[in-house]
Amino acid sequence: MDNEKSFRAVITVVGVDRVGIIARITGKLADLGINILDISQTIMGDLFTMSMIVDLSGAEKPFVQVRDELVAMGGEMGMEIHAQREDVFRYMHRI
Repeated sequence: MDNEKSFRAVITVVGVDRVGIIARITGKLADLGINILDISQTIMGDLFTMSMIVDLSGAEKPFVQVRDELVAMGGEMGMEIHAQREDVFRYMHRI
């Protein structure tokens, strides 16, 4: 995978709740060889939110391509999906 060592990413999903969101997204991650390390989801009214920490070391594609595929899938689903490498996320949110 792009000559990168093991690394993690933060994935967030937001949109109107409906059946199958988790199944579709986690299925896509499995197809890409990405392991989910931690997952949290909440439904507030009709709004679905999910956050995940994933391990991309087994991914068959480079991170940028994985991110773009997830963003495109979010568009198809009417959801906002964001993926960011954990190191970048931590750097941006440090105090």
